Amino acid sequence: MQELLKNIKNNLFISLVILPVIVFSTYQLLFASPRYESKTQLIVQQPDGMATMDASMALLSGLGMQTGNKDTQLVKSYIFSNDMLDHLEDKLSIKEHYSSNEYDFFSRLPKDASSEKFHQYYTKNIRVEIDEKSSVISVYNQAYTPKMSYKITHEIAKKAEWFINNIGHQLAESQLEFIKNEHEKTERRLQEAKVKIIDFQREHRLLDPEKEGVALSQIAYGIEGKIAIKNAEMQAMLSTMTADAPQILLLNAEKEALKSQLELEKSRLTNGNQSDSINKVLSRFSNLKIELEMALTAFTSTTISLEKSRIEAYRKLKFLVVVEEVKLPQESKYPEVFYNISLFTLLLVILFGITRIIIATIHELK
Repeated sequence: MQELLKNIKNNLFISLVILPVIVFSTYQLLFASPRYESKTQLIVQQPDGMATMDASMALLSGLGMQTGNKDTQLVKSYIFSNDMLDHLEDKLSIKEHYSSNEYDFFSRLPKDASSEKFHQYYTKNIRVEIDEKSSVISVYNQAYTPKMSYKITHEIAKKAEWFINNIGHQLAESQLEFIKNEHEKTERRLQEAKVKIIDFQREHRLLDPEKEGVALSQIAYGIEGKIAIKNAEMQAMLSTMTADAPQILLLNAEKEALKSQLELEKSRLTNGNQSDSINKVLSRFSNLKIELEMALTAFTSTTISLEKSRIEAYRKLKFLVVVEEVKLPQESKYPEVFYNISLFTLLLVILFGITRIIIATIHELK
């Protein structure tokens, strides 16, 4: 037993540290496939309403360039989503790239990998960092060739931009849809009220029935005044003439004619044909005017509401802006050979130390 412990002790450092480090270093230096990393920077912003609206409207709407932590987290979640992975697979066939036999066995994706394993592999090659102060989103991607790394990162930025813009427009459209429908209803009511007014004027051949009624009333008042004058003249003449005098008879005939005319005008106002009575016409016309005014008020109200809703919807729109465009990487960044070998060696040395302690403890117990 002591001889065995002695042999293990003498060869332990070689077995646990030297040989594994040589094997791992050989893999890192000679066999590990180089991986290239490309980078792009994005930011979610709202439109600057001050640049597209007058000062008073912009002040009322409170537009400005703003971003939120929820928006950046939404972009990050979408980049890591299966939807993004499916899009990249459709556009670039990234599974074929990552599982190619040209690259080393330990880092590449197995050809028969399930969709879950594929997504897990994808998320390991994507890194998203968010600056809490500026809300800038930095997207990093690793691939086995500079060109593929560039294409993947560029497509991620492009698809994420489409996603944010599409979400913003969908929200804006859903917000405006209801008020647009109400506005269209009030517009139809206004047009119908206008048509009714025009048809009514055409039917009765009156441009303005109210003015026509005023004119008829003035005519009736004028005739009544003339009748009063004739009565006064007759009373004056009867004081000097007999009732059958020619002048009296003529004056009486004129008065009767005026009375007949007055009755005719009054009948036009009140007692004429039911459909042609000025009072009836005025009543119907007044109702049509009220209907038109109500339709116009409703139309004006929905127009204002629609404009306010458009401003609010525009204020809520968000756009993904590219801060830093993707560049074609010139040098491979991974694997980090020196770092990996150093870390691997450190871990083995720690393991060696723990093993020595265990062996020493066993030796002492013996």
